[in-house]
Amino acid sequence: MLTGTELSVARASRGFMPDDEGLALAQAAAGADVSLGPLLEVGGYCGKSACYLGPVARRLGTVLFSVDHHRGSEENQAGWEWHEPDLVDPDVGLMDTLPVFRRTVFDAGLEDAVVAVVGHSAAVARAWSMPLSLLFIDGGHGVQPAADDYEFWTPHVASGGLLVIHDVFEDPADGGRPPYERIYLPALKSGRFTEIDACGSLRVLRRR
Repeated sequence: MLTGTELSVARASRGFMPDDEGLALAQAAAGADVSLGPLLEVGGYCGKSACYLGPVARRLGTVLFSVDHHRGSEENQAGWEWHEPDLVDPDVGLMDTLPVFRRTVFDAGLEDAVVAVVGHSAAVARAWSMPLSLLFIDGGHGVQPAADDYEFWTPHVASGGLLVIHDVFEDPADGGRPPYERIYLPALKSGRFTEIDACGSLRVLRRR
């Protein structure tokens, strides 16, 4: 799945994904049928999840597309719990995680396997036409961003493809609810997806 060096790089990279969930993500990707299409993540942030997915994509003979506007999600903004002040571009007063993302991918030796797509999730999804073997959603955790990620991206998961969702918390005391209420539950209720694995707040579903 990941070599010792790749795992060390992923663990050392900047981001909020626990190691056990990162390994579960890599394991899910290793089981993707890439004849259906490439891998894609919504929410690249500083590149941590790309360090778990990128090496797997390379070994499978495909690439990981990483979609992010790199201005930070709602919870990353000033005054919120997950704000990181050093990621703010002082010239414009807005967050800019793209330079850190690019450096992370470069340092991991993954520039041939990870393709950054810079733009708002819904805007990119509306123009997207390629089926996906794996879709990993870890984007904005507000109600509307989560709903948009479900509405605009899940139709691109190929039949037999995987939908992986991060930060799924059933209990509000454990974390924000939108990924649970606006992505995970609708996917199950739609009848299009079946849950096949779980690790911490990570859920892995397969499209029927």
